[in-house]
Amino acid sequence: MITRKLPIGIQTFAKIREDDCYYVDKTGFIRRLIAEGSQYFLSRPRRFGKSLLIDTIAEVFAGNEPLFRGLEIHPHWDWSVRFPVIRLSFAEGVLHTRAGLGARIDDLLRINAEALELTLHPGLDVAGTFGDLIRRAQARHGQRVVVLVDEYDKPILDNLTDPEVAREMRDGLRNLYSVIKGADAHLRFAFLTGVSKFSKVSIFSGLNNLHDITVVPHYSALCGYTEADVDQVFAPELPGLDRAEVRRWYNGYNWTGEAVYNPFDLLLLFQDRVFRSYWFETGTPTFLVELLTARGFFTPDLAQLHSSEALLSAFDVEHIAPEALLWQTGYLTFHGSRRTGARIEHTLGYPNLEVQTALNDALLKGLMGDPMAAERAQSRLYDTLVGGDFATLRAHVQALFDAIPHHWHDNNPIARYEGFYASVFYSHIAALGLDLTPEDATVHGRIDLTLRFEAQIWLFEFKVVELAPAGRALQQLKDRGYADKYRALGQPIHLIGIEFSREQRTLVGFEVETLAPV
Repeated sequence: MITRKLPIGIQTFAKIREDDCYYVDKTGFIRRLIAEGSQYFLSRPRRFGKSLLIDTIAEVFAGNEPLFRGLEIHPHWDWSVRFPVIRLSFAEGVLHTRAGLGARIDDLLRINAEALELTLHPGLDVAGTFGDLIRRAQARHGQRVVVLVDEYDKPILDNLTDPEVAREMRDGLRNLYSVIKGADAHLRFAFLTGVSKFSKVSIFSGLNNLHDITVVPHYSALCGYTEADVDQVFAPELPGLDRAEVRRWYNGYNWTGEAVYNPFDLLLLFQDRVFRSYWFETGTPTFLVELLTARGFFTPDLAQLHSSEALLSAFDVEHIAPEALLWQTGYLTFHGSRRTGARIEHTLGYPNLEVQTALNDALLKGLMGDPMAAERAQSRLYDTLVGGDFATLRAHVQALFDAIPHHWHDNNPIARYEGFYASVFYSHIAALGLDLTPEDATVHGRIDLTLRFEAQIWLFEFKVVELAPAGRALQQLKDRGYADKYRALGQPIHLIGIEFSREQRTLVGFEVETLAPV
């Protein structure tokens, strides 16, 4: 096995090949794309290799044959033909004004004109200049033009917390991208990538000619590493790592086809040899957490969420569906799909342990309104569960909810409902990465929360009562025979009923009954 350099942070195909780095061959996908069509859109989460894919496509059309020797596309491509390539990338920097966006676009068009040895017509607006660039590139080089756009949506996403600015960015980008459809006769190939797909009534209204391959099954692995890639390409890096843990932590992203690993995670794991939330830590989803907490999102639903295909595409500045945002940004992925009449319904869930633990840690801090209190509570919970002391567990739950600032309760009406308490407690445990099942289905109903830990079963039921404990939570666990589902395991089963006061916003009841193994 030959050890190579790890291409950490390298998004340039030529540098990866010339520096003898590991490279997972995606050129077979590129060959198929070019053979099957000419204009595409692909959505993938951040740090999934979109920029490297764009750069690789550019090198194919530029005819840089030496870079592709030994790769799948090499014997199937006419390297003597070179196409003019226009590349637009909004990946670098942050723009907060329409004027700044206009200046960035002008600069990108100027850079491309210079690279293609063109002089553009002066005095044109953005759309006119882009169209002029495409037409002159074809006339100058004698081949139709390739247009590649990387992170097409970043100026909008960077401003989602300010909808007015986000709308201005959207309108400015729509003006730019509308040129692609009108220039069809002059284009050999066009490819746009980004994190989100904005709905057809907004930025894509003028781009209905693009083939969206985001959830086309045979392109699911277009970005990311498959199991075979890890075992074959990165075989020299695997000794000393628990292969099952690598899979549990970082695999599982799926776009209705073959599942993949996040490349960023794996490369840093191979470098540091420590399991950590590498991808999540590069961009804390502050806006996402604020949106979910403000809307009272029931966090146990994150483990298994059902959504229509239409809802996942319903994403715009004026209407941001939480399900669409969670999926497009990579915090949820496809676990299955089915057709219900004319409708396609998807089942979504966490892709892996990294996302489950890190996202719930961030959500817990948002739900509690006090990040430091949430952090302290996390450090105590595991030892409390290991100890199995229910008096200590009651005190821990009491402290957890008492730590939530009173003003946070007052400003958030969701704190009056059972879903809030279940969400806080669920995210509290899920952040530890334990074996947890929310809304656990049985023949008698649904258990609020089931935890399998230390060869024991813990069944939790939550109730909101008026002032005094009523014992309804524990009674429901018993009356509905929820424990029956787990009797055959021969493990102790703990029934835990937890009640909160609607008015006092605190724990008022905590009852436990343990069923011995049969």
